[in-house]
Amino acid sequence: MFSISIATMAGLSLVMVFILVLAYKRFAVKPNPLEKKIRSLLPGANCGACGYPGCDAFAAAVAKKEASPEGCPVGGPDMAVKIGEILGIKVERGEKRVAFLLCQGGTDIVKEKAEYRGIETCRAANLIAGGTKACPYGCLGFGDCEKACPFDAIEMSSNNLPIIDREKCTGCGICVEVCPRDVLTLIPISKMVYLACNSLDKGKTVRLVCRFGCFSCNICIKVCPYDALTMEDNLPRMDLEKCTDCGICYYKCPSKSYIDFTPQRPKAFIKEGCNGCHECSKVCQFKAIEGKEGEVHRVLPEKCVGCGECALVCPINVIEMLAPEEVKI
Repeated sequence: MFSISIATMAGLSLVMVFILVLAYKRFAVKPNPLEKKIRSLLPGANCGACGYPGCDAFAAAVAKKEASPEGCPVGGPDMAVKIGEILGIKVERGEKRVAFLLCQGGTDIVKEKAEYRGIETCRAANLIAGGTKACPYGCLGFGDCEKACPFDAIEMSSNNLPIIDREKCTGCGICVEVCPRDVLTLIPISKMVYLACNSLDKGKTVRLVCRFGCFSCNICIKVCPYDALTMEDNLPRMDLEKCTDCGICYYKCPSKSYIDFTPQRPKAFIKEGCNGCHECSKVCQFKAIEGKEGEVHRVLPEKCVGCGECALVCPINVIEMLAPEEVKI
């Protein structure tokens, strides 16, 4: 009797399996042929930066034209162009963006207002009186961004600030999302000069708590030759379309609130043929060019910061921007 029951159950199971297989074949949704091609291009990080659970879901959405080919920041602009080719549409080649820390307030730069004893995460510390640092806008330094980065592009420094590897960073924006202070942002990878301060406080308050904090002196705005900076909420806001990364704001800033990623700035050199028009001297904000009007001018390498403004205004093109070791003294 027992064996008959088992045989009956086994038979019913086989029948049900057979019915399910038939139903699957009959009602299965055929995959979009484009989906597999798109998926083969994706990096496979499954980080969710695209807004979908993983690369498979994103590929399916793009194939259905429910998501943009540019939706994967990890793959970057080159991959977006290739996806566009698969879809038969033109995708403009954009620029890779990378994470940037809007703060220089490490433990050796900014004052502490309290001692924190609790869960060592930025989110937890921020919930308790805004953390330990005297600046209410700065990095809390517990490394939530480092833990969240799926690409090992962030490492905490000895003074509790995240160091971002611009080569490893994919611009996925996950670190930006997890930061409770909004002290991380994404900027074009070609951007060399940028303000590393997030404080909205006024000058005196900033100077009391941070050595590198912007105190709204307006000097950078006044010296910018391209009107690329405007003061908003006590912070200089940069127009990336206008900024040329000349570096003048970086060198003129009295609080050293700007960061310059340029590995080695060139030096100006005036070749033979200078007619003494004095135009270069007029635009040089660092007194790096000597010579009276009508005389042959000379660049002082020790004062030249490599902004290149003199070369731009020279009417007879006798000013070259050279690597420091190439400059003839």
